[in-house]
Amino acid sequence: MKPDDRRQEIMDILMEAGSASVEDLSLRFSVSKMTIHRDLDDLEQAGLLRKVHGGASIQSSAQFESDFRYREKMAAEEKRQLASHAATLVEPGQIIIIDDGSTAGGLADHLATIRPLTVITNNLSVIVKLTAIPGIEVISLGGQYSRKFNGFFGIVTEETLSSLRADIAFLSSSAIQGAAAYHQDQEVVKTKRQMMRSASRSYLLVDHAKFGKPALHFLTGLDGFSAVITSDRIDAGHEAALSDAGISIIKV
Repeated sequence: MKPDDRRQEIMDILMEAGSASVEDLSLRFSVSKMTIHRDLDDLEQAGLLRKVHGGASIQSSAQFESDFRYREKMAAEEKRQLASHAATLVEPGQIIIIDDGSTAGGLADHLATIRPLTVITNNLSVIVKLTAIPGIEVISLGGQYSRKFNGFFGIVTEETLSSLRADIAFLSSSAIQGAAAYHQDQEVVKTKRQMMRSASRSYLLVDHAKFGKPALHFLTGLDGFSAVITSDRIDAGHEAALSDAGISIIKV
């Protein structure tokens, strides 16, 4: 196995288990403990994990937290509640957009009773779930597949979106600062912006922990959304800041 492939598999193991020992990794990949130590050193320098005595554990960071496998596990019940409420905004016959986010992606579990629908999405999990449901037409956005985000992005994705029109776009974002949404990846930002341009109205679904978090790239002001859908666990200070800025909030 090539070193890069082995290191990716080490991250896959940590993504599932949270930690792993050097001995276990050495046996799993049939390489020396020294080789595993070098792998862990390189991954730690990249900010992807933290070496501990005898092994490694996941390192909380923007790079790690953006992985869809991590996002699906975090605040899972809260995200399901937000997606369930968002589904009440959808009417049969509409055309909707669902982005790559794990929160917005949860809508796929609530659409079978709102048929017929047309769903435009770059989210591979949503595509897989909805293609098996009669009465839901899925328009899959092409582009370059990102294993990290489990979705499609890039020029092809954006050009396809620019030729489509939808009634509603449901988006997620990784960070909210003040009255603006941010994301750590610029390609994702460009796709989300085009989704908003392609829809008559847009909603942002974010769990309460996203407020006050940092991320590198400005996505959009929250006034670009018809409403921000979050949980009633939102901090009172963050809620007040949104209200003062005239942002519509739906608390679930």
